[in-house]
Amino acid sequence: MADKTAIIDGIEVKIDNEPNLLELIRKAKIDLPTFCYHSEISIAGACRMCMVEVEGMGIVPSCSTRVYDGMKVKTNTKQLRDMRKIIVELMLASHDQSCTTCPKSGTCKLQRIAKQMGIVKVRFKQRTEFPEPDLSSPAIYRDSAKCVLCGDCVRVCKEIQSVGVLDFANRGADAKVTPYFNKGIGDVECVNCGQCIKVCPVGALIPKYQTNEVWNVLLDPEKYVVVQIAPAVRVAIGEYFGFKPGELTTGRMVSALRRLGFDKVYDTSFAADFTVIEEGREFLERFKKGERLPQFTSCCPAWVKYAEQYYPDYLNNLSTCKSPQQMFGSLCKELLSKDMNIPRENIVVVSVMPCTAKKFEAQRPEFSVDGNPDVDFVLTTQELSVMIKERGIKFAELENEEFDMPFGFKTGAGVIFGSSGGVSEAVLRFAAASLVKGVKLEFTQLRALQGVKTTEVKLGDLKLRLAVVSGLANAKRLIEKVRRGEEHYDLIEVMACCGGCVNGGGQPVSENKSAVHDRAMGLYENDRNLEYHSSDENPYLQKIYADEITEELAHELFHTKYKNRRRIASGDLELSKKHESAKIELSICLGERCFERGAQNLYTQLSQYVRDKGIEDLVNFKASFCTEQCSKGPAVSINGKNLYHCTYDKVVEEIEKCLVKANA
Repeated sequence: MADKTAIIDGIEVKIDNEPNLLELIRKAKIDLPTFCYHSEISIAGACRMCMVEVEGMGIVPSCSTRVYDGMKVKTNTKQLRDMRKIIVELMLASHDQSCTTCPKSGTCKLQRIAKQMGIVKVRFKQRTEFPEPDLSSPAIYRDSAKCVLCGDCVRVCKEIQSVGVLDFANRGADAKVTPYFNKGIGDVECVNCGQCIKVCPVGALIPKYQTNEVWNVLLDPEKYVVVQIAPAVRVAIGEYFGFKPGELTTGRMVSALRRLGFDKVYDTSFAADFTVIEEGREFLERFKKGERLPQFTSCCPAWVKYAEQYYPDYLNNLSTCKSPQQMFGSLCKELLSKDMNIPRENIVVVSVMPCTAKKFEAQRPEFSVDGNPDVDFVLTTQELSVMIKERGIKFAELENEEFDMPFGFKTGAGVIFGSSGGVSEAVLRFAAASLVKGVKLEFTQLRALQGVKTTEVKLGDLKLRLAVVSGLANAKRLIEKVRRGEEHYDLIEVMACCGGCVNGGGQPVSENKSAVHDRAMGLYENDRNLEYHSSDENPYLQKIYADEITEELAHELFHTKYKNRRRIASGDLELSKKHESAKIELSICLGERCFERGAQNLYTQLSQYVRDKGIEDLVNFKASFCTEQCSKGPAVSINGKNLYHCTYDKVVEEIEKCLVKANA
């Protein structure tokens, strides 16, 4: 059977399994510009930059056009070039062009395409008034003045993460991408994963930088500043300095951090070894008792916040262990302040993380002592590269240096935390070493860059069923199956970012499709080259357990608890015309769990009751979106009195009481 082919700009190109014409054009080594195309999310065809001319079809968007045998395509006619130039110029005219001070400068797709199109002058009038940046989130800086309306952030938040905090609003020249009700992104149920940052082609969404704050403490002689480096950073930061994805640059990174002025350079993988021990013990105890299963991992702060907002009924199933970042902070400040006689408030812990959600996690009030946080500042991989360049350090020419001890020693189990499946494998290594002597310490069947992977593992007499899931939409589908009784697992690892921390929101944005895989393979190669592969083998960990901390102190330093979280930070939504003469302020929770328990029907019934009784001017209806009592819904507040497990009769009875009291 003859091969199917297409003719692209006069060149014959073989058709294989390309999902659309754009991929076939790229296969022909033609860099067709596009803002809104990502193979992982749905096709929007919004930017119209990838328009091509197909014989018999006319001008069509290549991203949404299927290929067929004998297809004849032109990508570079005068009409197409003129169209693309007009599109880019219109974007530039409505875009805040403060490019020299934009953190995205140099990697901005709008800059690159404008240069590719040969645009040196914009023919349209420049917009002069821009909205103020959204500073509400501790993790994400949102500048809508730079948005090009490609919709990538909207689709990735909805389709990959199943959160959907962003969407289009208004029309024409007033069109914008915004959280609902025009709230700040930090005031809605954003989980801070930063995947919107990864797909944003311009500087509209970037990590919220803390580089200035870190420079200030580094230059303060009264502060003792230590830094911890997460596993996934060491296989990604080199991409900013010409190294390939997955290439290990740990030694150069340690050297660079010392030149930046840090007093000690430590490894988060050391704390990950503690996480493995604590979480492994917790899991074995639960499994033997058959309690609170499946156990969910709790290392990913975006997943934890997602569970707090959407699955409060499963919070008891989350491991009580803090993440390695927070374990490190609490342990480091506890031991350094004691061993070095330094006041806790003078010790500054800086984290370098692949993850924007770690910024949010570090600010959680439960991770502090008398208001002093366990982790003071969090830098993303991107921010560290900026600081290295700002300092003028020639990263590629640095000699390798070693971490400081004892918090710089780790096993391979702590390193593989950075890839999806790594946490489960590390816990299994510990469980296997505890239960079965001489068992192999690699569980390659758990290594999962795909969305969901399930497996069964036999350890001695124990048979365990495990699931590894990354991407919160995948997690949602899996949990719903568990809730319906269709699936059963003993341990479920959840990472918000597809592929795990190696694909975190603070990592380099790469057009190399194998970058995430290569970073993960770099971690597993690092694991193989280390002396120890099970966390219980870490000699410094053993010494700290034996000499430094009691069982009670270990629980205090390494464990926490979670509760359901309000999805919208503040303010209720008016459901009726506000009456100044109203005697009753009635707020009904329309959050997801209350909605499932009948809150919407209850609101409909109460609205009809108020109309039938003729008391519309006496009752103000509002909607809240979380009373943080999800297990007690539907929840209603009447004049400040909270009612739970509400029925129509129960609420009407309370309204009648309020009316009698008001008349009296």
